[in-house]
Amino acid sequence: MSQIENYKNLAASLKSASDLLNLNSTSQIHQNVITVCNHLANPNFRIAVFGPFNHGKSTLLNAILENRTLPIDLIPTTGAAITVKYGSDVRTRIMLINGTEVYRSGTEILQQFAILDGNRQMRKDVASVEVFCPHPFLETGVEFVDLPGTNDREEQDNLVKKQLLGVDLVVQLLDARKLMTLGERENLRDWLLDRGIKTVIFVANFINLLEPDEQKQVQNRLLFVAESFRAALPPGFSNLYRVDALPALRARLKGDVAAATSSGLVAFEAALQNIVGILQQNRGDVRSPRVQAIADQIQQSLKAKIDPILIEIQSFDEKQNTKIEIKQKAANLINQGFINSSRELREWLALPNLFAKYQADAAVALVENNFKSWQTNVLKKDLTELQLAVVKWLYQAYNFFQAERPEDLSISFPSEPQVTLPPRPNNSDDLSQPSSIAVGGGIGWLLGGPVGAAVVGSISYLLNKNLQQEDEKLANESYHQQVAKICIVAIEDYFSRFSYQGLSTLAAYEQQAIKIICFEVAQEPLEVIQKREELQRLINNFNQLQRELATSKIFLNYQLYPEILKHNNTKREYFPQPEKVSTYSTKTPREQQQQENFAKNTNIKVESPRQRVSPPPPSPRPEEIEAKFRNWELDEEIARMKAEMRSPGSHTGKQQQKNQTKTAPQQPKTQVEKDKIAHAYNILGLPTNASLTEVKQAYRTLVKKWHPDLFVNKSQQQKQAQEKMHFINEAYTILSEIHN
Repeated sequence: MSQIENYKNLAASLKSASDLLNLNSTSQIHQNVITVCNHLANPNFRIAVFGPFNHGKSTLLNAILENRTLPIDLIPTTGAAITVKYGSDVRTRIMLINGTEVYRSGTEILQQFAILDGNRQMRKDVASVEVFCPHPFLETGVEFVDLPGTNDREEQDNLVKKQLLGVDLVVQLLDARKLMTLGERENLRDWLLDRGIKTVIFVANFINLLEPDEQKQVQNRLLFVAESFRAALPPGFSNLYRVDALPALRARLKGDVAAATSSGLVAFEAALQNIVGILQQNRGDVRSPRVQAIADQIQQSLKAKIDPILIEIQSFDEKQNTKIEIKQKAANLINQGFINSSRELREWLALPNLFAKYQADAAVALVENNFKSWQTNVLKKDLTELQLAVVKWLYQAYNFFQAERPEDLSISFPSEPQVTLPPRPNNSDDLSQPSSIAVGGGIGWLLGGPVGAAVVGSISYLLNKNLQQEDEKLANESYHQQVAKICIVAIEDYFSRFSYQGLSTLAAYEQQAIKIICFEVAQEPLEVIQKREELQRLINNFNQLQRELATSKIFLNYQLYPEILKHNNTKREYFPQPEKVSTYSTKTPREQQQQENFAKNTNIKVESPRQRVSPPPPSPRPEEIEAKFRNWELDEEIARMKAEMRSPGSHTGKQQQKNQTKTAPQQPKTQVEKDKIAHAYNILGLPTNASLTEVKQAYRTLVKKWHPDLFVNKSQQQKQAQEKMHFINEAYTILSEIHN
């Protein structure tokens, strides 16, 4: 890409940034941007003559142009920046602010538009003034800019400062009679050096008006000025020249070459043409410092707008992400608890497990005419506990997310088992009451006494045998064994229907749970959306300007802002990943069980009803204790996250835990409290400076060691464990309170 294209893109970025900053059109920085951009687009090499009023700026230019092209007088006259360009003849073009163009031959029109009025004011309606002149130096692509004098009026000073940014070389005219006044030094620093304008040539005027001895002193002072200012000129050229402007003009108008040479004009013109010829070839190096200076101001202004909005948006995103993170974690924890409880209920409903745990007792209850009571007191009690464990997690989700309100899980029981008894043998002494059918209410009233006891005892025997006997063997069995087999088959059918209905109900309930264990990420407030869009525009412009500057080999000490990801402003729902569960066969559980399990021995032993006592509950496995403890941890974690959600300045869970861990415990006020706390630390086996995290870890370890359920078959040890757990719980409560 050519330098012209680079400058064109750079100018577009500068203007875009200026517009984005909403700068007033009359502000200094906005005017500077327009000037610099116009300068980048100008292919000509611009030379400005700069200095206080009545220093002879217009006179010097007229001498170079060999004509009285520009207005000169003893009072400040130049009231506009007059650009002198090449033309085939002398003519003037005036552009007014309203768009009107005044185009005249000669330069007399300047007296109307380009000089100060009687009140020494510039005209307000003039946009630009151009003079065209057939001079060979101008034909090389050079433009001269005659600027109003400084140190006269603020309005003129502002115009001069603006125009200086749009030139490639500054000729600063000095008055040898008052060389480098305080105002000139300030202008040199503030108007030129600090704005990246370093291609400067000093020209001393009025030396011819001094006495010979004074001229020597001035020459020494001029050398000091030149040496103290290191201009960015080509090597081998001086940045200081003497030109007696008025004598030079007179000499040129008369065609007196000797007088023009003695005035210093010829030497200055030769140096100027050579310097311009070299600088024209490296115009980018000349213009870059000016662009860099104004671009730095623009970037600073952009950063001043970007950084506060960026901090505000980042703070908002951090809070929102923290809330979402907490909700995601809560959803995952609740979902995990729900899955575990559902799995436990699903395993309980599995037909082999129902047979293993309840088949014998259910068959005996049926024989003893006690099935309904057994179903209520045993089976329903266990089912209710498992159902409540499942539903509890959905209510946790509802309380946390306020999504769809859950319904209770209700697995119904099938109708009670019905049996048809075979005819009683006539030769049985035990059968005094012939009967054929007992339905629903049990058969105990039909099989009293020894026969009933024999049937119950046969249940234990038959459950250890293969029930898929051949038909011819059935006739050889005793009557009570036939009745026992009928009761077992009836219970199998009952549990088959119960398992199928229960698993189907649970599967449907798990699908409903997806709508409850979820949360909605709300749409952002309109104010935040607008600020995010504004921030995006500012950052895009900042980065684009930075890239264009780098392409033009202008480097500022700024880093690109990372691209702001577009925020999803639509409502979103978050669902935790569901656990994959095995699908159910299209066959009924009864058919599956007959196909898979009936051919195998069930190996379940049942005691005689007269000798039978309720067996002690089996000792829980360590993993069961771990699961119970994990549920307790989930409950505690969810409660903590609820508290975090209510806290206006909540951090993430890890940060909260970190802060909580580092927070010093509350100091006890009395000696009794101190002793109580020290005793609590001692019970948990911890030093008195232990953190809350260490307290929780010690508590977990002790609970897993002394949980009473681990000693269900050891009454003495269980009592000891209960007492131990009492003290452990009490110690944990005390230490938790002082750390919160």
